Amino acid sequence: MRIIFINIIVISLLITSCTAVNQHDTIRIKGSDTMYQLNEALAREYMIINPGISIYVEGGGTSSGVNSLIKGESDIAAASRSLKAEEAKSLAEYYSSVGIYYLIAKDALSIYVNPNNPIKNFTLEELEGIFSCEIINWKELGGSDKPIQTVIRPPNSGTHIYFQEHILEASAYCESAVVLPTTESIIDYINKNESAIGYGGIGYKEGISLAKVNGIEASIETARNDTYPITRYLHFFTSNTPSGVVKDFIDWVLSPNGQKIIKDSGYITLWELPQNN
Repeated sequence: MRIIFINIIVISLLITSCTAVNQHDTIRIKGSDTMYQLNEALAREYMIINPGISIYVEGGGTSSGVNSLIKGESDIAAASRSLKAEEAKSLAEYYSSVGIYYLIAKDALSIYVNPNNPIKNFTLEELEGIFSCEIINWKELGGSDKPIQTVIRPPNSGTHIYFQEHILEASAYCESAVVLPTTESIIDYINKNESAIGYGGIGYKEGISLAKVNGIEASIETARNDTYPITRYLHFFTSNTPSGVVKDFIDWVLSPNGQKIIKDSGYITLWELPQNN
C-alpha cells in the first residue's frame, strides 16, 4: 500500500519556537488508487497556498477508503464508485448519517492495450466477452493467433467493481485474469505483454495505448458529453457535513482553481473552464 505525507514547511523569521501540528490543521484522505495521483496533486497545490495545513494522502482502493472513513481514521474517502448499500448502512450506524458525497471530476474509464497490438477498437459486447473469457484469443477479433491475457484490479478497487457492474453486468471475471494492485502496475504489465488488455483511469494515459470503445476514443470532450460509453464520476465522501479545513479544501477542489488541477492531472472537470484557466 502506498502512502505519502506531503508537508509544506514555511520558514519565517517570525517563528521563534516549534509547535506540534494541531489535528484541526490536518486532512486525511484515503481510498481510490485511480484518484491517488490526482489527490496527491490537489493536496500539494492546496498546501502551497495554505502553508499551515498538512494533508495525508493514501491509496488502497475505494473499499479501504470507505472503511477508513467509517472507523474515523480518515476525513475524506476518495471513491471511483458510489457507496454500496452495506457501506451506507455502516455509516448510518456509526454517525446517524449516510454520509455526504461530492462529485469532483469525471473519468473516461479507459481500455489499455499494448502499443504493438493492432486491435484498438472494441464494442462493449466484445469487452464483456474478453473479461469473462468468452473470447479467449485475439484471432477471434481479427488479430494474431495469441491467447488474450486480461489484467484487472483487486476486488477492493472501485474500478474493479464499476467495470464488473457496468461491462460484465455482474458476471464473474476470468479466473485466469492477472490481478494487480495499482493502475501503474497494470500499465507496466501490458507494456511488457503484447497479448494483455486491462483498464484504468484516463489520467494514467501516458505511455500506454487507449483503445476506442464502440468506435469512440476516450477524451475530455467525449467524457464531458457522455458519448464515450464508460464515463463515470469520481467522488469525495465524508461521514457528515464537513467543517473547518476539510470543508475549505473540498470547496477549493470544486472551485475553478481546484478544477484546473484536475484538468492538469488528465481528468475531466465538472464544467468547461474559462480560457485563462
